[in-house]
Amino acid sequence: MSHPALSLVVEVKARHEEALGIVTFELVDPHGRPLPPFSAGAHIDVQVKEGVIRQYSLCNHSEERDRYLIGVLRNEASRGGSIAMHDEIKVGNLLLISAPKNHFPLKPAKRTYLLAGGIGITPLLCMAERLARTDADFELHYCARSAERMAFRERIKTSGFANRAYFYLDDDDASPALDLEKLLSEPEADAQVYVCGPSGFINAVISTGKQCGWSADQLHTEYFAGAETASEDDGSFEVRIASSGAAFSVPADKTVYQVLAENGIDIMVSCEQGVCGTCLTRVLEGEPDHRDLYLDDDEHAANDLFTPCCSRAKSKTLVLDL
Repeated sequence: MSHPALSLVVEVKARHEEALGIVTFELVDPHGRPLPPFSAGAHIDVQVKEGVIRQYSLCNHSEERDRYLIGVLRNEASRGGSIAMHDEIKVGNLLLISAPKNHFPLKPAKRTYLLAGGIGITPLLCMAERLARTDADFELHYCARSAERMAFRERIKTSGFANRAYFYLDDDDASPALDLEKLLSEPEADAQVYVCGPSGFINAVISTGKQCGWSADQLHTEYFAGAETASEDDGSFEVRIASSGAAFSVPADKTVYQVLAENGIDIMVSCEQGVCGTCLTRVLEGEPDHRDLYLDDDEHAANDLFTPCCSRAKSKTLVLDL
């Protein structure tokens, strides 16, 4: 199936073992032309192989136009994207990618807190460099399981913002522990908090921030994987296409996207985990069972949009604006 958002061809100029299980890929235009601009926090869609598209944050400085740099964590339990990137993508390969997108942008603030867990450092590193370049007031707090798994540690230590970066290692008794309650204990009206990493790390930061009194619009997240949901109670439901009146049954073991694709109705998808928002579809009637991490609580409550790649239905029928 074609994916019109994948509009750029890039060449893998270099790849480096950045840390244990983490490889960086430097992507350039094959003809040496400038790449489309991007802002701190942006990501690109990458077609890893036929039928496999994944999102990776850009972690080089946002003023660079000659390259994109992405970091990829090898995840043996993944659906194959990260393993293919590690095992199959070599220097000189051509990749089909999207133009940069940004669902995790920096907002103007008197003070900014960047909290990274593991591979979640990738978008926050770009943010830190942007904030440092503009003489902004910020702190970077970076947690990892061990020093050998801490990507970009030397780059951060030799950067112009090294004195504002703090490292926390799970396996090092001499390493301090990140005290979220202390860090977020006093909400600041003109401050913003950005967190990226494993869902458990993100949830801990967000819940602590809210308990300490930070408002929801001050707490910003970027997830790399969808939420785990119980599926044993899933049942079937119907989706109806508003433009044609065609109706299709969605069984428990298939997604709305899969059923529509089988019946010749194309919806643009990318992550297939409810993280990126590419497949966002308007709901005209019915109540979705939201299972995405893209929409916020208010958008879920409105029930007029849902992600057919992973979300289901609480009502017997969903009427979609297709």
